[in-house]
Amino acid sequence: MRTTITLDAHLLAKLKKRASESGTSVSRLIDRAVRLMMQAPPPAKRQDTFDLVTFGKGGRFSTRHIDKTSALVEAEDLERFGRGR
Repeated sequence: MRTTITLDAHLLAKLKKRASESGTSVSRLIDRAVRLMMQAPPPAKRQDTFDLVTFGKGGRFSTRHIDKTSALVEAEDLERFGRGR
């Protein structure tokens, strides 16, 4: 099958030189390279991991209800600015 690909100029120059030295065509080199790549096992999926480092005995780390954003904002404002005067 015929297709069009875009290659870096330096890479294409190297491919042409290698093809000439090997007595083959650039198309044949690319075909061979792709076939080799497709035979290799696919790379393992990267799983980002996160290790939570904790200290102490465990349990709740806050007395606040962290699932209620408005309560957190209000508590932070009270700590920072105090109660209205």
